[in-house]
Amino acid sequence: MDVFAELRGEERHKRRAALIDISLARLGEQHENFGHPHFGHLSLDIYLNVKYLDIKQYIRKMSKQKSDSLTGGSGVHVFLVLWKAARAAEGYAEKSISELEMCGSDFAVLEALLHKGPLLVNEIGRKVLLTSGSITVAVDRLETKGLVERRAHGTDRRARIVHLTKEGRKVITRAYADHAADMERLASASLTRAERKTLIGLLKKIGYEAAGALEQSEEESTA
Repeated sequence: MDVFAELRGEERHKRRAALIDISLARLGEQHENFGHPHFGHLSLDIYLNVKYLDIKQYIRKMSKQKSDSLTGGSGVHVFLVLWKAARAAEGYAEKSISELEMCGSDFAVLEALLHKGPLLVNEIGRKVLLTSGSITVAVDRLETKGLVERRAHGTDRRARIVHLTKEGRKVITRAYADHAADMERLASASLTRAERKTLIGLLKKIGYEAAGALEQSEEESTA
């Protein structure tokens, strides 16, 4: 569904109504003898008024349907609220991280290593949603700063495992604590503990459904 096409629907209906007004006026000029020979103008006026009201009612109905699709818990309304909330929360989180003098990708990589332990480069990329090229650049940058180091894999000579250095663990432990405090302030100011639990469950529910539908669609398109 094109959400933004929905949002532009109202303006299209207004323009359409204006064109209808012009068309009806021209119709009146072209059919002066419409209806009974002695009451041509009156019959035409009645006819045009009825048709005009029918069209206006139809437009109002369509406009209301468009408006209702953006409110009242419709699918589009759910998406818009979710999208706007996610954008606002993302901006809040990015501001928190920027104040730590660390870019978002560096923070994400260090945080993954802090909580998941040593990982392969491609595993880190999947966890923090970075492409293979971007995650390699991020790890190289952190390695240059002395915050991570690559070590040989125990069984696979071709693979390298990324570890936090002593300095890297110190930096991300402090940075994560500050960031977690910022996020807790936001959650505490807006949600009770019970509401958080409910919200998490609902977001997982719609997220899993969307991911499953997308995966099925991709499988069908390649079948």
